[in-house]
Amino acid sequence: MNDIASLPVAVIGAGPVGLAAAAQLINRGLKVKVYESGAHVGSNLSDWGHVRVFTPWRYCVDAVARHLLEGHGWNMPELEAFPTADEIVDQYIGPLARLPELAPSIETIARVVAVSRWGADKVVSKGREQRPFMLMVETATGMRRDTARAVIDASGTWQTPNPLGAGGLSAEGESEFGDRIAYGIPDVLGRDRHLYAGRTTLVAGAGHSAANALLELAKLSESAPGTSAIWTTRSTDLVRIYGGGDADALPARGELGSEVRDLAESGRVRLITGFATTAIREVDGRLLVDGQTKDGLQTIGPVDRIIAATGQRPDLALTRELRLDLDPWLESVKALGPLIDPNEHSCGDVPPHGHRELSHPEPGFYTVGIKSYGRAPTFLLLTGYEQVRSVAAAIAGDMAAADAVQLVLPETGVCTVPASFFGSAEGCCGGPAPVAVDACCVADAQAKEKGKAGCGCSAAA
Repeated sequence: MNDIASLPVAVIGAGPVGLAAAAQLINRGLKVKVYESGAHVGSNLSDWGHVRVFTPWRYCVDAVARHLLEGHGWNMPELEAFPTADEIVDQYIGPLARLPELAPSIETIARVVAVSRWGADKVVSKGREQRPFMLMVETATGMRRDTARAVIDASGTWQTPNPLGAGGLSAEGESEFGDRIAYGIPDVLGRDRHLYAGRTTLVAGAGHSAANALLELAKLSESAPGTSAIWTTRSTDLVRIYGGGDADALPARGELGSEVRDLAESGRVRLITGFATTAIREVDGRLLVDGQTKDGLQTIGPVDRIIAATGQRPDLALTRELRLDLDPWLESVKALGPLIDPNEHSCGDVPPHGHRELSHPEPGFYTVGIKSYGRAPTFLLLTGYEQVRSVAAAIAGDMAAADAVQLVLPETGVCTVPASFFGSAEGCCGGPAPVAVDACCVADAQAKEKGKAGCGCSAAA
């Protein structure tokens, strides 16, 4: 069996966080192998490349990656400009992947379909840590098995969207009419314009993806008569999508929420809240959508197309033979569950966390990036960059650096914590933290009330 220390660290996914992990590892002199299932790095971002993100460039670039790039003459884009996903690929992670330090380590069209240990399934305990990881990799030429000393899963969740059915399972008819359903954020004003112009589209979801789709459909209606949109949300509380407006430290995110709110309140989009989709039917060539509401079954339509902006979930099949510790309902790494649970907490103020929170009972395996958040929707790139900095340090054996985790996130201006918790609405995410309670402690207290593990913080003096 190979000497484990001489083996590469496997990084699954060549998006911004995966490439940042590779840069951090290479910067520490470690061997790396990066697997990207798409035809080029950042292929998931390219799927929604037309969308302008609400974080400026200064929040989109990893520090070590920037240092490597600038060493080859790269110039940082304007710090306060807001890039599209395509611009992040073209101007940042594309050039990063082409650097001589990283390029030899990256393989595209290489999908990791499973991870295990050589000669041991998840039941075997004896000698487990001494066995290297085995990765089953699907390529254009067939399947092969690779070996690694450690594995960083930065594969994301984009390829596994949630179904339209509100119960977490596909709605009746969802598969049958899948050719008329787009998951995520289609390019309504660009390559997909012909599918939506002059038609009625139902947009399901209460997040930023739904907001982008609705705004693009409204824009399309100005030049394509007959274009209209119906918006359904499972929740009746839209505070998360409407955002904090001017109180949001990311102005583009606040602006997005304000614009979609104006769209709904002006009547340009028909909004139906508290709608849980159960079935899709076809009548006279168009679609009717059935759903449960507080008043019983309701039917919406007819519509021509559906955009299911219902979020994503992690691919757990990939790691079935590993010993993982996941939050039971978010499917995030367990330590983050009580801090990011969208049932209770919508702040962008996640406490700093690193290798200890991102590790599992499977030694040497780490879940990072948006996949570490499971089904929670509140991830920011800055979080992922600090995650992989800590994980790379831990793999390299520099535990002092690995444990020195620091993270400052822009506040969202949104909080679902009741004002009574603070005594007033001030001090929520839209303002300064309360004197005696910070956001971590809010999540800690709420988690403990429900019998879950908290974040272990204490009130400020």
